[in-house]
Amino acid sequence: MAERLTGIQVHEDAGSEQAIAESPTANTAFVGRCLRGPVNRPVQISGFTDFQRVFGGLWQPSTLSYAVEQYFENGGRTAFVVRVANGARCCTLTLPAGSGAMVLQALSPGTREFLRAAVDYDGIGDNEEDRFNLVLQRVRTPGSEHIEDQEIYRRLTVLPDATRNVAAILADSQLARVIGSLPSQRPDPTPRGDPRGLAGYAVSSPDGDDGGALTDYDLIGSAAEGTGLFALDAVETFNFLCIPPLARDTDVGASTLLVANRYCRERRALLFVDPPAAWDSAGRALAEMRNWALPSDTACMYFPRLLAYDKLRGHFEAFAPCGAVAGTLSRTADSMPVWSAATGDDTALRPGLRPVCAVDDNYRARLAACGVNTVQTVRRPGREVPIPCTMAGPGAGAADWRMLPARRLAFLIINSIERGTRWMLFEPNEPPTWRRAAAQVRAFLGSLEERGAFAHREPGDRWFVLCNERVNRESHRERGIVNILFGFSAARSGEFHAYMVSHRAGGSRAQAVSPNLTGLPGTGITQALEGLELPAERSA
Repeated sequence: MAERLTGIQVHEDAGSEQAIAESPTANTAFVGRCLRGPVNRPVQISGFTDFQRVFGGLWQPSTLSYAVEQYFENGGRTAFVVRVANGARCCTLTLPAGSGAMVLQALSPGTREFLRAAVDYDGIGDNEEDRFNLVLQRVRTPGSEHIEDQEIYRRLTVLPDATRNVAAILADSQLARVIGSLPSQRPDPTPRGDPRGLAGYAVSSPDGDDGGALTDYDLIGSAAEGTGLFALDAVETFNFLCIPPLARDTDVGASTLLVANRYCRERRALLFVDPPAAWDSAGRALAEMRNWALPSDTACMYFPRLLAYDKLRGHFEAFAPCGAVAGTLSRTADSMPVWSAATGDDTALRPGLRPVCAVDDNYRARLAACGVNTVQTVRRPGREVPIPCTMAGPGAGAADWRMLPARRLAFLIINSIERGTRWMLFEPNEPPTWRRAAAQVRAFLGSLEERGAFAHREPGDRWFVLCNERVNRESHRERGIVNILFGFSAARSGEFHAYMVSHRAGGSRAQAVSPNLTGLPGTGITQALEGLELPAERSA
């Protein structure tokens, strides 16, 4: 079933006596245009049937709908969908109330939102002339008895200061809101249209509108208002972000990619950048990548675009590959760890997709050197395939982050430890708490080590954990901040990736710190800790 992410989200984090659970590694977020459904509110779905029920399924103007379909067809497990709209309008529904009327407006805009409402006075006393009952329903099509959502409200009133005021109660509805002023008397009972029916219904007017094609402004949205891609603030954890093209012939703009990449960096997620539609050959892609202006170790690109059968148009069309590739990575997450090269046969896309142009082994290697992966649509037994890469390019600040498996491992470690040690906030900020947290993180990193996450380094020189008075200074404790420091080995001998996780009442954060090592062979964990530069203290 689809899960709406609204209101207060309650979940249970690991306590001091529990092992740190591994954070998800392949939850995928999609932002774009849909046929119907809530706007600027992420909805969790676990299959394309969920997407059809909530967002209306395939729709020709919606590149997102095809990306989500390909995501699940290629093995995707969990997705978060954010519908954005450009000028879409909601339909209205009018309930007569004596000489006036009460007008409801659908919460979700578009021409495919069909509401109906019933009013009755069942169980209402003769002396309660302001009270009424209301049933709201979303139906599949006008006149249909296929009810997709229903809300029942008892003993509402139109009195402005009453606790059951209809406008206040419907402020929490997932279907409609009261617009305009309330009538002076309660709505009239809805007449039965069919004497055999148990209730009559008033239906919504055909005044909804789907809006126009999306712009980059719509996709970006507002951080302050939680719109556009910033609606994903309501999602605890997502690992991949897919923003399909604005339209079939319009690429996502550089402004959207810039903001989305920065947002993914803050959320420790990876942005899928689709190759521009004009890249119709491996040679052109290679030439264009030499001038690519947005290198990033939190973004990845797969080339080329894919030919897939368009069920609505009845022939093959070219589609951006982000959804299909994210689905494949989601599928392989169950069978191989994120730190593996993931270049085996299992990483090939499911049958039914083929590249719009051929990429031979020579171009495959040259594109990988520029930060572009090649979509694998056929199995290649015995053929060497480049390790998946990010778009960091040769100038990456940390060479490890050029490799997609290394970047995903880092995000897995940081996300898991950050979430798994939140219990520290509710314990005394004292040495016993520090020791328990350090032991918990050591056990977690040790379990990853046993599974081969740090196989490139010698045992005993693969990770470290520090949680004592050095990282929990008196000034931190006075401000209610508790810190834990950890690091894990980089590919280059003597180097470590180190992070400080800080918990405070306003939330948790993780930031990179510098071990300040020379990088010479033989430099170990002891020197790493001695040479560690802790982040500067910040005022409250």
